[in-house]
Amino acid sequence: MSVPAAYLGIVLIWSTTPLAIQWSAQEAGFSFAVFARMLIGFVVAGLIVCIWRIGFPLHARARRAYLLGGISLFFAMALTYWGARFIHSGLVSVLFGLSPLITSLLAQALQREHQLHRGQWLGILLGMTGLAVIFIHGQHLEGPHTLLGLGAVLSAVTLYSAGLVGLKRIADDSPPLATTVGSLGVALPLFGILWWLTDGQWPSTLGARSVSAILYLGVFGSVIGFALYYYVIMHLDASRIALITLITPVIALWLGHALNGEAVGIRLAAGSGCILAGLLLHQGPQLLKSLRLIAATR
Repeated sequence: MSVPAAYLGIVLIWSTTPLAIQWSAQEAGFSFAVFARMLIGFVVAGLIVCIWRIGFPLHARARRAYLLGGISLFFAMALTYWGARFIHSGLVSVLFGLSPLITSLLAQALQREHQLHRGQWLGILLGMTGLAVIFIHGQHLEGPHTLLGLGAVLSAVTLYSAGLVGLKRIADDSPPLATTVGSLGVALPLFGILWWLTDGQWPSTLGARSVSAILYLGVFGSVIGFALYYYVIMHLDASRIALITLITPVIALWLGHALNGEAVGIRLAAGSGCILAGLLLHQGPQLLKSLRLIAATR
């Protein structure tokens, strides 16, 4: 597969995932939807590992990576699925766009591996300003539970970012698909328990849209998207990969408006714009490097 095709695939998958999450949980319930997705992802990724004979390390670092990855995956996805019921699907993507900012803050606090420069601090401040605007606007978006949904998804983004920092500290060199299978293997029983505690019943009605969304997320969102992401990492520098976090929220907001009838008011647009501007400022040096590389290849 060509690198541009893989890059486009990541953008499309990440842009459509929030809307698919909402559609998958509309008839099935959030706990069944996320459990079914992770079960499908675990089976598909496991089959790929077996068929392609990809190594599945069990040394100490690998086990720690599987455990941390599985726990962070469980809490991040459980909170995302629960919170996504109360907010716009495009807003889920915008909030997850904050992950580079939160990751850099956590890395600064926990690892102290590098000092953030002034532009990065300004980007973080602008992103937090956009987040404040969205929370102020939150009570007018969907209903009385909107602020709870925003808080749940923001907590999910924070836990997801903390998991990334933790995995970097572990520095496991296992194959990406092996890490996927290991993390899903740890998280899957937790999702099963969550489903049993919150519902435990097979959905009485499950329409074609919900089934398609669950299958799409299980295969593309949990396996193919992950594989494409690591394929792109092998062939492109971080500066061009960082562009994904700027592109996907815009597409997700448009898809939510066009396909799900989600209104984008002035304050929501302003808050989202602040977050994207903060990301642009935070990633400024890397993005400039990327543009120079693109210009040099012409």
